Amino acid sequence: MPFVNQVAVVSESPAVPLDEVARVCAALQKQVVRDLGPLWDLDGTVDAFARLEDVPTGYWPVIVRDDIGFESAGVHCDKHGQPLALVTAGPDWSLTASHEIVEMLVDPFGRRLIAGWSPLEGQGRVEFLVEVADPVSDPSLAYTVNGVRVSDFCSPRYFDPEPVAGAQFSFAGHISAPREVLRGGYLTWHDPVGDDWWQQSWFDGAAPTIAALGRIEDVLCGLRSAVDAITARRRNRRAGKATRASAGRRRPARRSPEEMGVAVAAAAHAKAQAWRIRCERLIARQG
Repeated sequence: MPFVNQVAVVSESPAVPLDEVARVCAALQKQVVRDLGPLWDLDGTVDAFARLEDVPTGYWPVIVRDDIGFESAGVHCDKHGQPLALVTAGPDWSLTASHEIVEMLVDPFGRRLIAGWSPLEGQGRVEFLVEVADPVSDPSLAYTVNGVRVSDFCSPRYFDPEPVAGAQFSFAGHISAPREVLRGGYLTWHDPVGDDWWQQSWFDGAAPTIAALGRIEDVLCGLRSAVDAITARRRNRRAGKATRASAGRRRPARRSPEEMGVAVAAAAHAKAQAWRIRCERLIARQG
């Protein structure tokens, strides 16, 4: 039986009163129990509180405020590494809160990676960051629970190597194939061989594009928080123009068994080297 993670939603905005927070939390609780939990084998509660001072120890707070800046929105952490999220008050705050709570429950610490084949031609085996609401984050893809707009999200099948007939890739059915990115969304991964991060996004233009994000070093609040800040800057600049050619909707060419073997070995070798370097740094700190 999975742990029950507890989420507290608190508004510090006069534009979002407690009765509205309670109504939205009832919808988000139903989304977690009915929609998210069965797909991801998890359990969670979403409760409304009038003040942060009223939130019991052990809850993860989602705080609604008037102005948090475009880089601060999303899931972060407190000084002990426990999750917290910031949401901007506005007409669609329930959709943003749903997005953050879904991701917080699936990957509380923003570090979960799933291996798979890169969408970028020439790259091999990579590690996808599990941000389940990002590929379907456009507001047009929302659905309603109790009349409240909530975020669609990807299922575990989204990370399958190949499409399977009848598979559910997102809860609302907007995704039709593994690792598909829809307009307004994005998918982020780490290349172990180059030790750098990449992102396929569709912020503007006629098709998704792929861009290099560079290296992301040790981060207290998880990879997701760092990636979200980079993505917010890119989106704010309307930087959907990739450093590589447009990815479009085509799938990478099928790799031969020999090519797959070489790529798997290269990724494993790179990970082994990274682990050894990490071990040496940890040992050196004792000196």
